[in-house]
Amino acid sequence: MKSRDRVLAAIGHRETDRAPIDFSGHRSSGISAIAYPKLRKALGLPERSVRVYDIIQQLAVVDEDVMDRFGVDTVELGRGFSRRESDWADWVLPDGSPCLVPAWSVPERESGAWVIRSKSGRAIARMPDGALYFEQCHFPFIENEDLDHIPEAFGESMWTAIASPPGPVSREELADGARRLRDGTDRAIIGLFGGNLLEVMQFLYRNDNALLLLAGEPEKAHRFLDKLFGIHMGNLERYLAAVGGCIDVIVFGDDLGMQTGPQISPAMYREFFKPRHSLLWNAAKRMANVKVMLHCCGGVRELLPDLIEAGLDAINPVQITCSGMDAEGLKSDFGKDITFWGGGCDTRNVLPKAAPEEVARHVRKQVGILRKGGGFVFQQVHNILSDAPPENVIAMFDAVNESS
Repeated sequence: MKSRDRVLAAIGHRETDRAPIDFSGHRSSGISAIAYPKLRKALGLPERSVRVYDIIQQLAVVDEDVMDRFGVDTVELGRGFSRRESDWADWVLPDGSPCLVPAWSVPERESGAWVIRSKSGRAIARMPDGALYFEQCHFPFIENEDLDHIPEAFGESMWTAIASPPGPVSREELADGARRLRDGTDRAIIGLFGGNLLEVMQFLYRNDNALLLLAGEPEKAHRFLDKLFGIHMGNLERYLAAVGGCIDVIVFGDDLGMQTGPQISPAMYREFFKPRHSLLWNAAKRMANVKVMLHCCGGVRELLPDLIEAGLDAINPVQITCSGMDAEGLKSDFGKDITFWGGGCDTRNVLPKAAPEEVARHVRKQVGILRKGGGFVFQQVHNILSDAPPENVIAMFDAVNESS
C-alpha cells in the first residue's frame, strides 16, 4: 500500500498491510533537536545541520532519509515551506551544539536565560539555562482583559505568537506551497490548524484563572468562547480555502486531560466545548475532504463518548500512562468509533529507560492491541525527548515495521 492510502484506510477502520507510522507529522510526534543528531549517527547517516522546526518544544526537522528508513507514512504541511537558506538563522541548542532556527523567531539572551519577544518587544517565552524548552512567561488577560481584542492578545502569548514553518506567509504562498508538497509526496499530509478553545483561554488568562472563569463566571466564559469561536471559524474558512485540497488530516488542539483524568468534568465539557468543537470539526469536513484529529494530552477516557459524538475521527497522543488510558480498555470500548493516533510506545518509562529488546517487545504488544480492525496510526506517546537512546528509537520503529 502507498503511505497515503495506508493512513486513510486505517482511519476508515480497515485493515492495512502494516500499521501506518507517524513520525514528525505534527508538533507532538517529533524528536528533540538534541536527540536527533545522535539518531542520525546511530543510523549511519551523514551529519546535517539541525534545523529546529518548533522553537518552543525544541523539535528537529526530520530529514527525508530518516523518514524513508523508518517507513514514515505522514508529512506535515510545513515541510513544504522554509526551504531557502534565508529562512533560517544560526543559534545554539541547550547542550551547546549549533543549530538553525526559523529566522522570524530567533531567541535573545537575557540574564541567564533565552527569551523570545513578541512584535511589541515583550518577553513572552523564556528558557532558563539548564532547561530544555521554552515556557510561557506572559498571560495577556491577567493584566488587560479585553474580549474585543482577542486577536491582538494572540500576538502576546507564546503558543499563539510563535509560528513554526510555514510561518508568516501570505494566503497565496500557503496555497502554492501546499500544492507543491502534494505533488511531491505520496505520504498523508497533515495540516496543523489548532482551533484550541480551553487552551486559548488558558494561554490568555493562565490555567488557574481560566478554570475559575469556567466554574465561577460561566456567562463571561461563554462570551469569551463565542468570540474565540468566531475567530477560529473565520480562520478555518480561510485556511481550508487555501490548503483544503492538499491535506488529508486537519489537526485541532485542546489538552483536556491530566495524569489523573480530565481537567474538567464531562458536564462542563458538554456545556462549554462540545457544541463549539462539533461546529468547527463538522465545518472542516464540509469545506474539505479531510479527517479531523484532536491533539489532546492526558487522561480523557470519560470525555471520549462526547468527543466521538461531536465528530472526531482520531485522537492523539493516547497517553497510556494516564488514568483510564490503557490500550486494551480503550480499544475494546471505543475502537470501532475512533482512531487511536498514538499510544504505540510509552515515552515516559519505556523509551528512555528500557533496553532495546524491551522497547521492541512493548511496541509489538501495543501495536497488536491497537491495530486490530484498523483505527490505529502508530506514534509514540508525544515527542521523543532528549534522553531517549537512539538505539531505542530504532528498535521502536523497527518493531512496528516487523509487526505486519
